[in-house]
Amino acid sequence: MSADNYFITDQNAVYFLTFTVVDWIDVFTRKEYRVVIADSLNYCIENKELEIYAWCLMSNRIVK
Repeated sequence: MSADNYFITDQNAVYFLTFTVVDWIDVFTRKEYRVVIADSLNYCIENKELEIYAWCLMSNRIVK
């Protein structure tokens, strides 16, 4: 599936997003990588007004 087919059309709506790793490789088993993701999400929440109601970091994907 191409990301070109999906657009955020309503800035006030709630969206479900999932990001998968190529070939479903377990890259988030290392603490360093999990910390980078958590820090990045926290930065966007604090500085870019991103609202996240829930998120889940699995070994091979992120679900928000």
